[in-house]
Amino acid sequence: MKPKPKQMDYRKLTRRKPLSAYDEDINKSQLRRTLGKWELTAIGIGAVIGGGIFVLTGVAANVYAGPALALSFILAGIGCMFAAFCYAEFASILPVSGSAYAYSYGTIGELFAWFIGWNLILEYMMGATTVAVSWSKYFVKFLQLTGLNNIPYWLINDPFTAKEYALKAGLPVPGFSINLPAGLIVWLVTYILYKGIKESAKTNNLIVCIKVAAVLFVIALGAFYIHPANWHPFIPAHIVDNAGKGHYGIAGVITAAGIVFFAFIGFDAVSTQSQEAVNPSKDIPFAIMASLIICTTLYILVSLVLTGMVRYTNIDKGAPVAAAFADAGLHWASLIITIAAVVGLISVMLVMLLSQTRIFLNMANDGLLPKKMFAVIHPIYKTPWKSTLLVGGVASLIAAVTPIEKATKMTSIGTLFAFAMICLAVLLLRRREPNLKRPFKVKFLSLIAPAGIAFNLFLMLSLDSATWMRFLIWSVLGTAVYFFYSVKHSKLNSESIN
Repeated sequence: MKPKPKQMDYRKLTRRKPLSAYDEDINKSQLRRTLGKWELTAIGIGAVIGGGIFVLTGVAANVYAGPALALSFILAGIGCMFAAFCYAEFASILPVSGSAYAYSYGTIGELFAWFIGWNLILEYMMGATTVAVSWSKYFVKFLQLTGLNNIPYWLINDPFTAKEYALKAGLPVPGFSINLPAGLIVWLVTYILYKGIKESAKTNNLIVCIKVAAVLFVIALGAFYIHPANWHPFIPAHIVDNAGKGHYGIAGVITAAGIVFFAFIGFDAVSTQSQEAVNPSKDIPFAIMASLIICTTLYILVSLVLTGMVRYTNIDKGAPVAAAFADAGLHWASLIITIAAVVGLISVMLVMLLSQTRIFLNMANDGLLPKKMFAVIHPIYKTPWKSTLLVGGVASLIAAVTPIEKATKMTSIGTLFAFAMICLAVLLLRRREPNLKRPFKVKFLSLIAPAGIAFNLFLMLSLDSATWMRFLIWSVLGTAVYFFYSVKHSKLNSESIN
């Protein structure tokens, strides 16, 4: 008789990584602890301020919220704050890299944690590709402002966008097209990350200073060109266009909040740097909250300036901030803002790709991904160099051939899912381990965590069916990888940990 095939032990799917194992990971880490609380805060700000404030404000104000765009930023900021509180408590308990993946592994179970880690790829790697495409647009705009206007459109657009452009312009559809600037900038960022975390942090700190200075410049100079009449009515009356789509009103403010939510993506990237933080249990929670509060405040002020300078119906949808200053006759200021966007978006890509490689490192150390690819540390630079090159290569390819709107939606749905699940995870851990030492403890968690879950799931449901279909396909693919590889190689299979 043939031996019966070995059946799957489904208890493995809910096994949790013991909290003591995280201490072992910390002690074995080869990463350098060089990041203080302000460097970590700069990483958070570097990840957050980017394409959202420079691009999405135009569509959100012009089409949906009007002058009430500031309220949309407040709503989105409050929703992110729910998740930020939960991230901060977890980061104080488990000061390891891995973000929501690591937190879920210690509280809910292995399959759930894998699913979180798999979908964080949508937040970080797809987020980086989205920002790379945004960077390409601003870089081309900068070249045009300096007099270089004869760039072949098939070298600065993905195949889908190039085809659309050609048809509208009455030009022949190119047989080959690629967004070359987007692909190349990803490789530049990859090289910086390959060289090491300290060098990356120094580069990021410099870029963050430039970017924050540019935002403050917009607020300070733009304040002198505000026309209060542009703020009236603050919440325009709700209307429905000929296509049946609603605009403005309270519903428009809420819709705009879902759009500008992308502008907040990245604050949780701080939690992926725990193993490189000098004092992670205190500095990580501080950096998460500080970066989110600073960015939310800046967003609100910029939105008030933007809608005060230009009537909301006339706000440019492509480059709203730069266009507002150009319309006011301040072309020199428009050039400065464009340069700041070109420089500033680099730091967003830097932090997102950095975070992705650290999550892969954590998953590989747990046995869920091949260690020979994702956990090999460079002997000199002390970085996961193979993973860095792989992530950079894939992100570069996607950025070169993918339209920005598709990448943006996939980034949002993956992030929203991770935020909702981290709120659930911290609530479960509070109930399962009530006596666990918590250097940072969220007050009123029984209200904050469910509110965070509801808010993020609500925004997920507002996304279109095509995005949901891609999300489900991606999730099925990730589940297949888990059952064919990860569950068999999990470190929790060893008796030493069980």
